[in-house]
Amino acid sequence: MADGAGPERIVLLRHGESEANIDPGIYERVPDYRIPLTARGVEQSRVAGERLREQFDGQKVCVYVSPYLRAYQTLEALGIDDLIERRIEEPRLREQDWANYQDPDEIARQTGLRNTYGHFFYRFNEGESGADVFDRVSTFMETLYRHRAKPGFPPNTLVVTHGLTMRLFCMRWFHWSVEYFESLNNPGNAETRTLVRQADGRFALEQPFDQWRAVPEGQTILDTTRAGVAGPE
Repeated sequence: MADGAGPERIVLLRHGESEANIDPGIYERVPDYRIPLTARGVEQSRVAGERLREQFDGQKVCVYVSPYLRAYQTLEALGIDDLIERRIEEPRLREQDWANYQDPDEIARQTGLRNTYGHFFYRFNEGESGADVFDRVSTFMETLYRHRAKPGFPPNTLVVTHGLTMRLFCMRWFHWSVEYFESLNNPGNAETRTLVRQADGRFALEQPFDQWRAVPEGQTILDTTRAGVAGPE
């Protein structure tokens, strides 16, 4: 929006380290949405909160949070409750659904298939594809646009979510290609990516995502095919 309405920055925050980040076997016995942070994850989140407090500089913030326990625990550990004007639980910001209780052998098999098929389009047998997550993030963005347009909306928006969801949010916002998205790594636990409003009313990403292979932002599958570049690995 070029008229100056809405927030000056949108901060995307990945949850802190969870028990699943150190023990993937937990998916066999605990539902994904109930997996908690580790003690290290709580500390990571506390430190992230100090950075956010400095970044927000006393200004109010509207928070959208994934309904997963690790996202809520991350938000709690930030220690910025005094700055939060409104907190909204947003199920569309949840982690990509892989399965219910996950069989490790089956997940390992499907992860291998996803690596060759492509992370954006591969759909897990009992879950979602990256494209499915992209679609629900797109509908969330429509809600965000409406909220941003309301008078008195805070100058800061904080989205507490998951690594893949952060990348797909930016893919949708900045109209990145699938090829470019496929080249990006997740941010680390409790890391942020900030979209900042520029003088022309548009937003720019302060810090890019790391890439595991060099792909220009505008490259499409047609360019890749013409160049004879291999697809996902």
